[in-house]
Formats: sequence, C-alpha cells, structure tokens
Amino acid sequence: MDCELKRAKVKLTCVNWVSHMDVMLAEGLNHQPVDAISKSIINMGFNCVRLTWPLYLFTNDSLSSITVRQSFKNLGLFSSILGLQANNPSIVDLSVLDAYKAVVASLAKNNVMIILDNHISKPGWCCSRFDGNGFFGDEYFDPHLWIQGLTKVAITFKATTNVVGMSLRNELRGPLQNVDDWYMQKGAEAVHAANSDVLIILSGLSFDKDLSFLHQRPVNLTFSGKLVFEIHRYGFTDGDTWSADNANQACGEVLNDMVSRGAFVLEQGYPLFVSEFGADQRGTNVNDNRYFNCFLGLAAELDFDWALWTLVGSYYLRDGIVGLNEYYGILDWNWFDIRNSSFLQRISVIRTPFQGPGYAETRPHKVIFHPMTGLCVQRTSLLQPLELGPCSEAEAWSYAPTKALIVLGTYFCLQADNKLGQPAKLSMICSDDGSKWDIISDSKMHLSSKLQDATSVCLDVDPNNVIVTQTCKCLSTNDTTCDPGSQWFKIIDSTRATKTTKSFLQIKPIIHFLARNFFGSYI
Repeated sequence: MDCELKRAKVKLTCVNWVSHMDVMLAEGLNHQPVDAISKSIINMGFNCVRLTWPLYLFTNDSLSSITVRQSFKNLGLFSSILGLQANNPSIVDLSVLDAYKAVVASLAKNNVMIILDNHISKPGWCCSRFDGNGFFGDEYFDPHLWIQGLTKVAITFKATTNVVGMSLRNELRGPLQNVDDWYMQKGAEAVHAANSDVLIILSGLSFDKDLSFLHQRPVNLTFSGKLVFEIHRYGFTDGDTWSADNANQACGEVLNDMVSRGAFVLEQGYPLFVSEFGADQRGTNVNDNRYFNCFLGLAAELDFDWALWTLVGSYYLRDGIVGLNEYYGILDWNWFDIRNSSFLQRISVIRTPFQGPGYAETRPHKVIFHPMTGLCVQRTSLLQPLELGPCSEAEAWSYAPTKALIVLGTYFCLQADNKLGQPAKLSMICSDDGSKWDIISDSKMHLSSKLQDATSVCLDVDPNNVIVTQTCKCLSTNDTTCDPGSQWFKIIDSTRATKTTKSFLQIKPIIHFLARNFFGSYI
C-alpha cells in the first residue's frame, strides 16, 4: 500500500510506538537515543510505525507548551529525567509538542514510514468503556475539537513525506456509540482538505472490531483512492475462549467474526489495516499462543497490512507503576534487547505480500504455510522428505479439483505414507485416496487424507520439522485441552517468487523425461 493504494509497491508492516500516555512523550527515550530506537525498528524488519498521539497534545496549549522535563517532574518521574538527559539531551527541554515532532523527524530520517494515530483525547492509558474518551460526545471527546486536532496534525506534518497516513481515532467504544453519530467521514474530509497526500484510516465500533454497519451505510466521500479501514484483534478480545474452549472451534468462530465484521472490506476493494494485534512475548500464555497460531494463518491468507502491538519494552508510568514491563513488547525492559527473536522470525513471513494487484513476480500458485512456526513446506530434492523451511524457499503447488496437492508444473503430488508418523512423500500416483487432501475442522486448517486401510490422517510436523502424517487431533469440540497447532496448515494463494519457482524451468525437462519414460502407465 502507498498513497495511491498500490499494494504491489509496499505493504505496511508496522509496529506501534506509544506516545499518548500521561507524560505525552514517546516511550523509551529514557533508555535509548531516539535515533537508536528508530534504527532498531528498521533493523527488526518493520518498515512503518503507528505513532500514537493524544488529542489534547495538539489542541490544549497549556499542555502542549510544557517542557518534557516539567511533564516528568509533575508526575514525580525524576529517575526518568536522568535517563532522558543521558540519552536524549536535545529533547528533554523541548516542549512536549516539539518533542513529538522530533520523534517524527527521527523516524523519517531513518526511512521509517509513519501512521499518526489519534489514540485518545486526554493523555493516559487506553481503553475502557467508561474512560470518557470512547465516543463522540463523551466527556473528553468533543467532535469539533477532534476535527481541529486532526486538521492541525495534518497541516503540521504535511511536508514530512514519510508520514504516509493518519488513523483518525482509536477504538470507538462505550455507552454512547452508535452508527448515526459515527463522524469519521467528517474527520476524513477535514484531513483530506488539509493534506491530500496521506492515507486516511477509519475505525469502526466496539473497540475496532465492528465495521459491519458499512454494508447498509457505505462511506460517501469527495475523494477516492486513499481510504483504508482498520480493525483490532487480540487473544484477550474473546476472553479466555482460546484456552477454555476447543481451539479449532475457537479459531473458526473468531475468524468468521473477523471476516464478517471487518475483513469483508477487502472484497469491496478497500485495503484493510489490522492496526493492533499481538501476543505475550514470553510464550507462556496458552490463550495468546493458540490465538496467534490462528491469526497468523488468516494474516497470510488475506495478506492485509498490519501494525503489531507493541514496540514498547517498558513504560515511564502505567497503572501507577514506574517502569512497568510490557510483555507484549518486541523490545525488552531496557529497550535494547529483543524480547523474543523467534517471534520476530515467525512474523517475517507476512512482511512481504504473497499477492496483490500488480504484484506478480511469478505465475499464480499455492504455498503450504505452517502458522505455528511461520515456515512453509519445501523440498530439497525429489528423494528427500518434505520439510518446513523459509517461505522464500517454499515449494510451489497447485490444489486440483480432485483435492490433490501437485508440485507446480510436475507430475508429482503429495501423498500420505501408509504408516502413521512416517514422512509424507511425493508420488506420481495422484488418483488414490492417499493423494486427496481435504481441508477439515472448524479452523479449516487441518489437511486430511486416508491411508490404504481407510484410516484418516492429518499432515503434521515432527521435532525435526519433517512433514509427517499422524492421527488428526483436537477435532472433537469437547476436547478443550488439546493444542492442534502442529497440524494447522494454510494453503495460501501466492504470486511471490520463491527459490523453487525461479528454478522450476531448469528442472521441468528432467521431470518430464522421467515421467514419460518410466511412469507412463500412471499418467
């Protein structure tokens, strides 16, 4: 996505950097220089930051004019001032508004794209139904002041070309929310009038979960070609569903809800920006782990733009706690170390588009994606077992109407071995039951076939990342303790070039010769 919404050119793969809290300063500047943080964002593989801001920072002069030092003094954060003096001496005595501009300038200088997100009105942690910031007309949410703030931000950063978009308001919610007073269109027109070059990102209702009202009330604007819709989804969005219920059932229900109330905008021709999602980086949260396996499959399938929550390793002050550790943060408490490098590697697969308008490095094909690892099915040779590896080296497949998974351009198909636990193999006999792969379970992520004795099996992964077949697990909705993650695979449409699609022309004549001369009776 760029300002002309040509997904072929760039996909927004962002991380959220919190700058809307009580101190009104981007988090972490007491730990690291701002340029070091900006560089780390690029080094970790992100190309974009969703930088949050409170409305009052741009509309309340008495707040925006105080210095960073005074803001921290007012909250008793004296140790953080020492850290700011050491790491960002050029920022500590700026006004909080100028400090925000300095952070934007640092990101731009380091070639990070920026989405400016109006997260809240009154600075502080977000969000609850009754915090007075939730919907137009709430105590701290004056629609007219909101329009003024959006206009000021659009004008302020008009010359900063790395500011590619504005998210007009985060997580509309609360007892006042209703479709009639959804003033997003007014905000969109105001931003467009002030800066016609930025993407305009609109949120829905119910904590950014619900855009379904657009079916009956489509957006009607004076401009086109730059409108984006956003949604949010976490494991905790659905309470303890993921750990308390059957994971396949939970996955199916949540994905159906995400599509029917949000992702349907893709079918209407609009880009979708999942501007908040994330998981506990410690890896011990069962609810989050199961959710994320399911979510990552959808992210690869729908190929939407996204912003991970969060960059933040720790907060100056949150919930009354100084230096609160953020376990959803990519960076550790010290803002220097990566909290979970394997998580970063896992999401790297969705940083590059699988497909999209005009994005066609090679002809359309399928890849078999394994969300739990972030890897894809590949082969090193026709004689070696299939295994998981980087999706840049994924095997290219076709999924035939007969439900055979065929190596693209060859006569070889995926076949279940006749013994449980054995590697799945490539075969030129593609008409028997062992070569038919049904997509089953509520999650639609089990690939199931049959052995010669009619036993049903599912694709799985062994400890060495070899693709095997095993008894299908977690299919009963009564089974709430089982984790099906190792058996979840997603067949993804792709036009992304891989090592196998690039080298295919070299091996095709050899395969054709072998097929015609040695296996002619089977084809």
